[in-house]
Amino acid sequence: MMKDMSYEAVMARQAEIVKNATGIDYSLYEQEAPVFDYEALMEGVGISIEEVAAIQRDMGVGRTPLMDLKNITALSRKFSKPGCGARILVKDEAANPSGSFKARRAALSVWDAKRKGYKGVIAATSGNYGAAVASMAARLGLRCIVIQECFDSRFKGQPEILEKQRKCEALGAEVVQMTVGPELFYHALCLLEETGFYNASLYSPSAIAGIETLGWEIAGQCRKEYDLVPDVVIATHAGGGNLTGTARGLRKAGLFDTQVYAASVDLSGLSMASDRDFNRKSFTTGHTGFGIPFASLPDRSDVPRNAARALRYIDRYLLVKQGEVFYMTQMLAALEGIERGPAGNTSLAAAFALSRELPEDQTIVVQETEYTGAGKHPMPQLTFARENGIKIRFGDPEEEVAGQSIILPDHPDKIRVRDYDMKKLRLSALRRLAAGGGPFSQEAVAYMAAEVNLEEEETRSLLEDLEG
Repeated sequence: MMKDMSYEAVMARQAEIVKNATGIDYSLYEQEAPVFDYEALMEGVGISIEEVAAIQRDMGVGRTPLMDLKNITALSRKFSKPGCGARILVKDEAANPSGSFKARRAALSVWDAKRKGYKGVIAATSGNYGAAVASMAARLGLRCIVIQECFDSRFKGQPEILEKQRKCEALGAEVVQMTVGPELFYHALCLLEETGFYNASLYSPSAIAGIETLGWEIAGQCRKEYDLVPDVVIATHAGGGNLTGTARGLRKAGLFDTQVYAASVDLSGLSMASDRDFNRKSFTTGHTGFGIPFASLPDRSDVPRNAARALRYIDRYLLVKQGEVFYMTQMLAALEGIERGPAGNTSLAAAFALSRELPEDQTIVVQETEYTGAGKHPMPQLTFARENGIKIRFGDPEEEVAGQSIILPDHPDKIRVRDYDMKKLRLSALRRLAAGGGPFSQEAVAYMAAEVNLEEEETRSLLEDLEG
């Protein structure tokens, strides 16, 4: 008898498909709603962070440089108040085999697939992660399929996304290209069921455990190479795995007092599932269209429970403009001789603005860079934006309107710190967690407090605000 492959039927089989494609029974971690045992899910990976680091080292991943951006720090101090201008360091994750930090999560996911006996891996991604999975699959001799959201309905694709497609194919993956819409996870589930391959999800426990070594290395390098403990670590935030893994790694290294800040490109007003808006944005990741929804509702993913739970770890959420990120990309090249792609430079733009507010004896670590290439470079991206009706000019980025304009700052002091309202974000998360209504048990309140990174008393107060 043929299986029902309608959208509704396949999505209804998601838990069964994912269980077969990961070897994880997510139901074992479920407790009384809304509680599930997150730490037990992560412990299910079954290996220590030292073992993860050894696996990655054997696959050529990790141990990337932590560089002192002396010239950018000096420029920050030039436009800061006396005594301000925190030092900026950057972890150069472009040194990984596939050119981004995602090699860390891919290395452990593909290793997990190999140890469990899968013949191949599947990843649903816009690009960098697909390239990382393809790279690691090649090293371990597994087949790889990357499902990539590439085009709008006119089959017009952004140069950055097409650059990533070329890289995935060059590394040996079969790439399934799709138009924008809700079908990405559906087709991923169909292929997982058809092939019996491993689901190399961005949001599996192995993927997050792989990133923990990034925070762990930052802590060790800051101590050994710079004799300091970082005051702030800034992570570009989209789906949440980058920040979650880094924060967990910092804690495993004993850095409980280091603040972890999220940084996203402000794309307010654009819909990520909109055919019209798809090519009116110049950032395919690291923006609010992913960052805000995934922070407040992490389980909107291709696994039943998302191991990337960024709101548990965010101390402050900073927003930057598209023009500021392009400007910082050029600043990094011109002042430090380092040409890198836009995702990490999202955090660098936030770090540059933040540096001017903090004392000069403090240190900010930008925790990743990514490779650049023909499609990722600012010039093709800006050219593509102009072709899609986006106005590009120099001026005050504060006047930028996502989908209508990109404004490059006409002076470095125009790069500003903007805070996203953390109370608003936490209330949004709590509203979803409390959707079933109270009263809530002590265990439920404790779980919700952990989910929104607050003390239990303050969490109860916010729940009362929602009831009011």
